[in-house]
Amino acid sequence: MKLINIVRNEKSWIESNAVEQLKKYEKLDGMIRITGLPDLHAGRVPVGAAFITEKKIYPYLTGSDIGCGIALFDTKVKMKKFKRENFIRDLSRVKQMEDIEADLSEYEFPHMEKLGTIGSGNHFAEFQKIEKIYLKDEFEKSGISKDNLMLLVHSGSRIYGQVILEKYLENHGMLPLEEGSAEFEEYMKEHNDAAAYAKANRKVIAEKLLKVIGKGKPDLILDSSHNMIAEKIEMGSRIYIHRKGAAPSDAGMIVIAGTRDSLSYIVKPKENLSKYCYSISHGAGRKWTREGSKDRMLKIHGKNKIIQMNKNLIYSDRKVLFEESREAYKNIERVIQDLISHDMIEIVASLKPLITFKR
Repeated sequence: MKLINIVRNEKSWIESNAVEQLKKYEKLDGMIRITGLPDLHAGRVPVGAAFITEKKIYPYLTGSDIGCGIALFDTKVKMKKFKRENFIRDLSRVKQMEDIEADLSEYEFPHMEKLGTIGSGNHFAEFQKIEKIYLKDEFEKSGISKDNLMLLVHSGSRIYGQVILEKYLENHGMLPLEEGSAEFEEYMKEHNDAAAYAKANRKVIAEKLLKVIGKGKPDLILDSSHNMIAEKIEMGSRIYIHRKGAAPSDAGMIVIAGTRDSLSYIVKPKENLSKYCYSISHGAGRKWTREGSKDRMLKIHGKNKIIQMNKNLIYSDRKVLFEESREAYKNIERVIQDLISHDMIEIVASLKPLITFKR
């Protein structure tokens, strides 16, 4: 029997079908450990999960959005000079990210036309402020200024990662790639290139949005990917950590994102979380399906209140009013407390959303 470890407490809610999904991966050849995190929810592959294998990798476990992750930038705009109405006015003029010119001369990737674009679903760019500092020493070491406006960007490799996954599935189906094989080496090279694209994408998004509001280039503070395959040496053996909506615990401080009207958290993972596949939660995790979100939200709040609730949201598709609502996600404080109770993280600071941009 393979080990599956679910991070939860008595008050936590994790849908049973997500746990059942995890169980079917126990018998995969080379699988040695699986972790379901507090934000676990069902998907083609359950999101909020990490898998460790030996000698083999399964690219479909991490999915198409290779390198998808969250980056925190310091805009260098002083909070005392932040004018929400002016920012919303300027940002609302942007119809799509492709319309904003950017200097891409330092990059050479396929699919350059999508570099600097956010994408759909739960991807976003959000202007935030430091709400509370919990660990002063760690916060100061991070280089973050509590007096400056922050920008949090959640996006990935766009069509690039999708093309790579489709090629793998076409050639190999659901079969693993063997360590040392030509197919393994080819996939990992493309995987790493797509991850580099995703990181560059977040940086270009931040630069574009600051250009729109007439500011200079932002400073990158933190960046972590939560859809990737990472190599690690454990007890003398090489292992492969497949993360699907799971943040690394061995890459320094990270941001665990809330929703557009709840806090996000800068956290410091504890050391040697091997039991949890060296991973922690990446966000709140879905509670409702996208398809059922509209009816639920209208029943709870009504159309007019929903519009008023989203006055600080700049969007192009009305579906986000329902599908990306706070209610559609789990309680971020519950997720954070579950991680703390399992001695997996310390909170460094919290971030409060001010403007959310989804175009």
